[in-house]
Amino acid sequence: MPKILLPALLICCGILNAQPWVQDSSVFNTSGVPSVSFSQPRFCDLDNDGDWDFWLGTTSRAPIYIQNGGSVNNPAYQPGPDLAAGISYLGAELAISVDMNADGIPDLVTGGYNGLHLYLNTGTTLEPVWQDQPGYFGALGLGNYPVPDLADVDADGDLDLVVGLSEDGGVRVYTNTGTATAGSFNAANMITIGDVGLYAYPIFADRDHDGDQDILCGRDGQGFIYYQNNGSSTSPDWQPYNDLFSGLGSGTYWNSPDLADLNGNGTLDLLYGTANGPLKIFFNVGTDTTPVWSENHSIFGGVVDVGGASNPVFYDWDSDGDLDMLSGSQLGDIKFYRNTGTAFAPAWQADHSFFSVIDHSIYSSVAAGDLDGDGLPDLVVGDLNGSLYFHRNTGQTLVEQTGVLPNVALGGWSVARLLDWDGDGLLDLFTGSEAGTMRYYRNTGTSTAPTWQEITGFFSGIDVGSNCVPSFGDNTLDGSPDCFVAGNLSGYLAAYRYRMGWTVDTEFVSGISTDQNATPALVDLDHDGDLDLVVGDYDGTFSFYRSQRYSADNLAPPNDLSYAIVRDVMLTWNVPTNPSSPLLHYKVFLDGELQGQTTELFWLLEALPVGSHSVSVTAQYIAGESLPATIEVLIVSNDDLVQMPLSLSNYPNPFNPSTTIRYEVPQNMPFSLDIYNLRGQKLCRLEHGNKAPGSYVSTWDGRDDQGHDLPSGTYILRLRCGERVLTRKLMMIK
Repeated sequence: MPKILLPALLICCGILNAQPWVQDSSVFNTSGVPSVSFSQPRFCDLDNDGDWDFWLGTTSRAPIYIQNGGSVNNPAYQPGPDLAAGISYLGAELAISVDMNADGIPDLVTGGYNGLHLYLNTGTTLEPVWQDQPGYFGALGLGNYPVPDLADVDADGDLDLVVGLSEDGGVRVYTNTGTATAGSFNAANMITIGDVGLYAYPIFADRDHDGDQDILCGRDGQGFIYYQNNGSSTSPDWQPYNDLFSGLGSGTYWNSPDLADLNGNGTLDLLYGTANGPLKIFFNVGTDTTPVWSENHSIFGGVVDVGGASNPVFYDWDSDGDLDMLSGSQLGDIKFYRNTGTAFAPAWQADHSFFSVIDHSIYSSVAAGDLDGDGLPDLVVGDLNGSLYFHRNTGQTLVEQTGVLPNVALGGWSVARLLDWDGDGLLDLFTGSEAGTMRYYRNTGTSTAPTWQEITGFFSGIDVGSNCVPSFGDNTLDGSPDCFVAGNLSGYLAAYRYRMGWTVDTEFVSGISTDQNATPALVDLDHDGDLDLVVGDYDGTFSFYRSQRYSADNLAPPNDLSYAIVRDVMLTWNVPTNPSSPLLHYKVFLDGELQGQTTELFWLLEALPVGSHSVSVTAQYIAGESLPATIEVLIVSNDDLVQMPLSLSNYPNPFNPSTTIRYEVPQNMPFSLDIYNLRGQKLCRLEHGNKAPGSYVSTWDGRDDQGHDLPSGTYILRLRCGERVLTRKLMMIK
């Protein structure tokens, strides 16, 4: 419906102001491993637990120690302690842990803008004290940005050096003419391996497991070159073999590799850094001689990074009830991240294959919606050229089609957004541009054949700056969009609300700091009823700002908390009254101590001592934790515990796919718990035998004794204890 100014709307629009935000980095980076520009990983085992940690080098700060909290065959990476404190990143953009003086403590060899450095560790492994050794590599004349690695290539008991040079792409090996405790490197003992073109990133590794050191070298724009040692451990002879790593690495620039066995299959896997930040890992699921590379997306906890110029849009592309994410990118392709979590707690899995047919100019943007009425979402794509392209979804592929969108020239950096602004059931079109202006094209056609009428003056007087990217939302929660947030080239965010026209809101996004090319998306990503904010940026990553409109002070606690004593204390409660945010679980506290959490409406407290106990239950929402519901539990005597009669209940009812059954047994006697149909035929025996007096829980998943799924309908739950029988009707809905 058209926008109409009502007194109620005037009151609701005030909600837009003073929006409380909290940044949650776990939404798009669940591991916490940072995505840094010009990433350079190097494996090590600094915590001496037998698995692979690594140093993460970058051009913007000192190297970061990334610790493996998993296992040798199933790594799980998190940032470890800050072990590079006090080291300037200008001389340490890349770090390698090696014991250069044979004292049993790893030292640090670094490469960076200020050349090659050795930092001796006079402390301990995890509490290092670094002492720079100026001039240790000074005689080599390696210039700026050398890339080092060390290993014993001639089997004489000391560490030798391989160096990649920056501008000329040369790869050199320097044999150590000193000792294991006092190394010596000079140009007279140098072997030139080759020239890889521009910027060489070499590492030593015994890739073919023949006892000598091979060399894998990354290079700008050409992936990797592999030099296999066809000599021996004492007399190396490196020869190039390029086919083993064919197709891997970035085709642009910056490929910084390392090799280690990360899945325990005996072959070396490949980890490499990229210019735009995200680490890439490929498992070798083949053999040493015939490697088969399989990219793994889970080791780093699902870090979401499109490589540059992220531009997020949220849409339930796979129609499973939760929001997936699409994004444009710096290279012009479209990235897709399927939500494999839930509507309340999203998790992301990259799946770009369906969108690989899209290839336009760089700095792409994307909008999703069904513009042809066939029930499938289509795409509108913008790019740096200032054009808009329509891609129809056939179900099998995306086909570019002309004549669907208005013929507009937006200048550079075209961005489209699709939404039903006027409430007529048709998707309207909004655009942003390089010039900072926005346009509104009302859909005056049909659901299968859109036609467009530009509403001139709709954004009159609004200019949010160059490379404008708007996102619209329903902040008043009345079912109609009423606000937008726009980002620009400098990283500025501007918010506007609608009152028979647009009014700037200076408070809505205050306190949010963004990076260059801020591209916002207003979306209720956590399904708690208010608008959250996702921001893409030039680096290619995404930042999530959770709205804190709801506070714990107004989140309803559990209802009707009570207890009964049957040997132990059985707590029960009901769902909160009018919950204002999606409910995750309940927390149970005994005398101020957390006992655990549950999604059920009961909890058993076992073997409480005689006396008075304070018991509390809180409701944990996505928006926060409620105030507690509290009762006092009095245990008078362990000899005078009250026995409850035989009882039977279940929750939920109706149910799908399972229901939880609660029952009390008053005395020790034979019992059974069975499921019958309405004809009296027994379908499933859940439990039977003897039970001590007390409260118990069972679950029925809607299957018979043979494991077959039963159809929707009414069933009979029967509890028999001795000669006593209780029954209850269950309704299963599928």
